[in-house]
Amino acid sequence: MIVWLNGTHGAGKTTTSALVRQLIPDSRVFDAEKVGETLMDIKPALPWTGNFQHWPPWRPLVVETARHVLDYAGGTLVMPMTVLVEQYWREISAGLAGHGIPVRHFVLHADQDTLRRRIEGDTVLGPSSFRLSHLEPYAEAARTWLHREAEVIDTTHLTPAEAALRIAEVVKG
Repeated sequence: MIVWLNGTHGAGKTTTSALVRQLIPDSRVFDAEKVGETLMDIKPALPWTGNFQHWPPWRPLVVETARHVLDYAGGTLVMPMTVLVEQYWREISAGLAGHGIPVRHFVLHADQDTLRRRIEGDTVLGPSSFRLSHLEPYAEAARTWLHREAEVIDTTHLTPAEAALRIAEVVKG
């Protein structure tokens, strides 16, 4: 099974995924951003699109990497990854379904002011114009498709530990 943690930057995906992994037996965290970083390391570089998710190889490589890891190690993959383009989510979820891999899709949500404060106050990564630039695309995705496609966990007033516990309780049933 895959537990996919979606949501924009500052929602708490990375921190929450590590905590979810501790609460779900036989689980591992797989950050699909690493697939994008691998593609970014190709020399000469692939044609730049502004975001590695726009490269057509990224989505099937995420699916195949997850499939191979699950075939090899079993258990549950906890995947913290923002996907705000509906077509990309459809490609990934259809690819995983085609391999018979169940996905529990969660969106870690917070209001825009909270997200902005978290990004601007991030002591690990520091403030980031890239991360801030995703707030409006996230809000648009949330309004148009994303919140219909996932179980929404509002993290505005939750700690990452509280969010992780809610997710683990839902997954364990």
